[in-house]
Amino acid sequence: MTPTPPPVPSTRPPSPEAEAPPLRLAYGTNGLTDLRLTDALTLLSDLGYDGVALTLDHMHLDPLAPGLAARTARVADTLRDTGLAVAIETGARYVLDPRRKHHPTLIDPDPDARAARTDLLRTAVRVGADLGATAVHCFSGVRDPGSTDTDSWQRLAAALYPVAAAASDTGLPLAVEPEPGHLLSDLAGFHHLRTVMGAPAPDVLGLTLDIGHCQCLEPAPPADCIRAAAPWTRHVQLEDMRRGVHEHLPFGDGEIDFPPVLAALRDTAYRGLVSVELPRHSHAGPELARTSLHFLRSNLASSDLVSSDLASSHLRTSHCPATPAQPSATGRVGGVSC
Repeated sequence: MTPTPPPVPSTRPPSPEAEAPPLRLAYGTNGLTDLRLTDALTLLSDLGYDGVALTLDHMHLDPLAPGLAARTARVADTLRDTGLAVAIETGARYVLDPRRKHHPTLIDPDPDARAARTDLLRTAVRVGADLGATAVHCFSGVRDPGSTDTDSWQRLAAALYPVAAAASDTGLPLAVEPEPGHLLSDLAGFHHLRTVMGAPAPDVLGLTLDIGHCQCLEPAPPADCIRAAAPWTRHVQLEDMRRGVHEHLPFGDGEIDFPPVLAALRDTAYRGLVSVELPRHSHAGPELARTSLHFLRSNLASSDLVSSDLASSHLRTSHCPATPAQPSATGRVGGVSC
């Protein structure tokens, strides 16, 4: 199979005649794990969110428990009643293995273990199709110390092929997330995966862009990364973060300048959900959902003052390079423990 190089993103500024669609703000259920799913959806609707990023987990639409189709249908009814759009996320920590976080992975040396993760993702695609989801999210996992990079990338590609086929059959984008410390950790890794997989898999293979991860380890500012990744971005996660530290923070507790970020999402006509991801803050989930929405709405107003022409000129002189900062063997990024 001959690898197909990824297309180069356009540097042409948005047409002044084309009005960018409004950003659709969402909140992740992995930050509301102390609430019943129906209560969480009602809360987000009452606060004024446009959508929800639904993590399939034992407390919220368990993908492994009996009666999934009937339970999914009830969630679909609630989504209609609350008017929320939905994206499906698959980052539940212990849904497959109660002892090892995020295991098994798509790059596990054991083929049966890889198959378990692939089956979970195909289930997520079916759930996403039944709910009319905007995208289905996934990630690579951490490379096994005894495996080479080449073997790990080949395993990842092979494990994703059946998931990509299922997503293509349903018309859903499959959105792979670069995760600090994982095999696929950055935007360069996403493009490498597209090359390894070759055509036609990349036709359905999109990107989950976590803005905090851009701040954590990409060389370019998050707004520049948004513009460079725009042709492939199908799902966006949003939180505050500090350079070199992989810790999801409430807005205002990190270093991200949000008006340029929101302006870049708007100016690139991004149409998916922009979902707040605070998975370690469920103890304060309802209040953080409220304050996060207020923060984003305030910064959206400020982002109107960020010039699209200035952002486009930045794109002509900068991009997300292919050699971002990488975690060391000790799990540190940029000299700070993640």
